Amino acid sequence: MDPLRNFGFLVREVSTLSALNFERHSVELGLTLPQCKVLAYLQRSEGISQVRLAELTDTDPMTLARTLERMEADGWIERKADPSDRRARQLFLKPPGLRLLQDIWRVADRARTDAMAGLSATDRSQLMSLLERVRWNLNTVLRADV
Repeated sequence: MDPLRNFGFLVREVSTLSALNFERHSVELGLTLPQCKVLAYLQRSEGISQVRLAELTDTDPMTLARTLERMEADGWIERKADPSDRRARQLFLKPPGLRLLQDIWRVADRARTDAMAGLSATDRSQLMSLLERVRWNLNTVLRADV
């Protein structure tokens, strides 16, 4: 059998195992994986809408809204009205959220070390480059279909 037939399964399984390994390491933080995802995506895209964040984190919008309410109450994030759309809310990190991210990245580094064990620096670089190219290919194809 052609090993490439397992490409999608392998990518999905690696993603799932990677998330489980991160959660194993993140127990010390007292944060959930969805909270970590929200903070990480906000660092990458401050001002993002709740709708877009729900898409990126693969979270039900109502579930995300509850998560954001708790995070806002804890002072980690801030929701502001979108100046171009009164119905939408933009999301921003607050200093306590930025401090939590430092801990999240420390945990992510440990989890990534587990995943990359036995791979040389060249192997890791090549792996990331190839995955970026696959993502670009898929984004290109999917945008063409819209």
